[in-house]
Amino acid sequence: MPMLLIKGFYEVKGSQPDGDTVHFTADDPAQWSLVGGGLGRAVEHTAAGRASLRLDAIDALETHYGPNRVHQPLQFAHAARDELLSWLGFTDVQHADESVTATTPEQVPGFVLTRGSDVHGRCIALAGRGTPPGDSGLEMDVDAAVLRTTLNHHMVTTGLVYPTFYRSLFTSLRVELTTAATEAREAGRGLWPADVTTTGAKITGLSTLTDEAVLLPKLFRRLVDYLKLDMPLAAFPAFLAGVGDRFSILSTGERCVGLHRVVETSNGQTVRMTHPCEDLLFEDS
Repeated sequence: MPMLLIKGFYEVKGSQPDGDTVHFTADDPAQWSLVGGGLGRAVEHTAAGRASLRLDAIDALETHYGPNRVHQPLQFAHAARDELLSWLGFTDVQHADESVTATTPEQVPGFVLTRGSDVHGRCIALAGRGTPPGDSGLEMDVDAAVLRTTLNHHMVTTGLVYPTFYRSLFTSLRVELTTAATEAREAGRGLWPADVTTTGAKITGLSTLTDEAVLLPKLFRRLVDYLKLDMPLAAFPAFLAGVGDRFSILSTGERCVGLHRVVETSNGQTVRMTHPCEDLLFEDS
């Protein structure tokens, strides 16, 4: 899978990293214009080259979702954030209200491998540390061996994030991440022993989502948005149909519009997904 390599460094003081987002500064800010071959959405960055990364193919529990900064169970949300920062090379990280106030060292060298950006202007990337495996500003082939050296793969092996796949990710990389996620689940690592995405969560209010239920973040976000409407949970599938997430079910090849195709409610309170997250392939938004 050809991906653009950009060399630079991570610096997180003053930001709010979580288990799948972190700030990265390119050594050459002009190289951000090469992302996506100059087509499509641009990566938003400062004049110094600092941009926000959205780690490709993974989704960590939310630490501050939406204008009300709603979080998922912080035991796992913070564990993912802390693991990300530790793997990159930061120690003695100090926080205040989810923001990083100090780290040792202040910067750590690294690189990103990318093919594009998201609707928020964040670079969608595989994140690496240390010396890059190629020349900055040029494309290189990314196979499973390269993927295993990245932060994305590491986070999946710890069991602290959910694999969440989009169509732009090559099949070989998706298969590698699925294998890593399956091993983490079977070994009972990270959040997997507490995960209720497919077994079902009894939703009695927002506190269920913030303090109790460990769910796929995409499902969590949809539930939080729905609960704002103060409607019976029985109507949640209709809400999902209206949102219209587009995806395919890998095991059947079925193409779907709306998560109601893989989410069911029962007894007026319980919500569950009928397929594991790695069986879904979302359309790039």
